[in-house]
Amino acid sequence: MIEFAHPHWLWLLLLLAPLIAWYVYSRRHHADPSVRMSTTRAFDGIGTSWRQWMQHVVFALKLAALACLIVIIARPQTRTSWADGEVEGTDIVIAFDVSTSMLARDFRPNRFEAAKQVAINFVSGRENDNIGLVIFAGESFTQVPMTMDKSMLVNAIKQTHMEVLEDGTAIGDGIATAINRIRDGKAKSKSIILLTDGSNNTGMVAPNTAAEIAQKYGIKIYTIGVGSNGKAEYPVAINYDGSYQYRSMDVVIDEATLRQIAQTTGGKYFRATGNETLRQIFDEIDKLEKTRLDVQHFSRVNDNFMPWAVALLLLLLAALLLDYTVLRHTP
Repeated sequence: MIEFAHPHWLWLLLLLAPLIAWYVYSRRHHADPSVRMSTTRAFDGIGTSWRQWMQHVVFALKLAALACLIVIIARPQTRTSWADGEVEGTDIVIAFDVSTSMLARDFRPNRFEAAKQVAINFVSGRENDNIGLVIFAGESFTQVPMTMDKSMLVNAIKQTHMEVLEDGTAIGDGIATAINRIRDGKAKSKSIILLTDGSNNTGMVAPNTAAEIAQKYGIKIYTIGVGSNGKAEYPVAINYDGSYQYRSMDVVIDEATLRQIAQTTGGKYFRATGNETLRQIFDEIDKLEKTRLDVQHFSRVNDNFMPWAVALLLLLLAALLLDYTVLRHTP
């Protein structure tokens, strides 16, 4: 958007109106020298000379050049300035279970891929948040530290795969690693989204102990139990070609522990029994975890007179060229 450092000079553009009026008046009342004749019938059919029309064009060019000069004096600028505003942002760590049981086929195509897709959609919609990614199985690992680079985070989630960690379900260790990533963040709201399909069966830190540590740091934990009700096709062995053998088994999730973790930290427990409910859970967490942050946007002022100066030069050159060529007067 164009602004002017000295907009009051633009009032000079009003002078163009009397200049136009004077030009019209002078053309009508101060015509070229005339000769009296008894009749002008012999000149009927002769129209206005093209040279006369070119005189109007030259006047219009000079008038436009004057307008450009006035605009330049007013000093046109483009402005980018500091502006106070608010955005919604928070610190979030997604703690992702990558144990083999996440390959169960009660989700499409399985729990692992369904959870990855929902997490990608969630991350993509959180433009103003710092988000990190922790994966855990029998041990835990920081896949992505806290970042606002959503494209990098999305790619990291897409590239997350099984068998990178010792198998098992160390829920407490996953929470502890997530706490270490988020505890020093500057956001007013900090939260961990813990996504698992089993019960804690290994690790150095008990889940309830990890929850108490999170509570001390003011970190809320949203726990999501992933698994349908009843039975599901679980991977139980690996074939010689690397594919998995599946067997129908009862779905067992330690909901009591997950519910206790959420309650201790002021978060909430969810049970995802299918792709759609998992998506709805992330949508609900997205609505819950919103924090208003005060921000300032930087802007600066750049003079933008050059286009007007170029136009002024071209208009004057065109007017002078016509004056000294087409409209040149011979003594």
